[in-house]
Amino acid sequence: MTDIKHYDIILGPVVTEKSTMLSENNVVTFKVPMTASKPAIKAAVEALFNVKVEKVNTIRQDGKTKRFRGVMGRRSDSKKAMVKLAEGHSIDVTTGV
Repeated sequence: MTDIKHYDIILGPVVTEKSTMLSENNVVTFKVPMTASKPAIKAAVEALFNVKVEKVNTIRQDGKTKRFRGVMGRRSDSKKAMVKLAEGHSIDVTTGV
């Protein structure tokens, strides 16, 4: 049974060239909140997608300072989680979450 808090941890999939190449090695990348911990991410992925997770790696990315219409602004910070799935398990993020 999935809990509502699991949907708060997994914000969405990250679909880039690098994440697509990693998916060939059973690694799926998700966007997560800055406060999410590795055990919480593991529990959420296992509950939502009914898969076995071997390992979770996280990346914190600081927001860039950019110019928006001549005014200096700053992109927000973000966090990504790369989840390695056990052999025989898979998640297809292109069909919908």
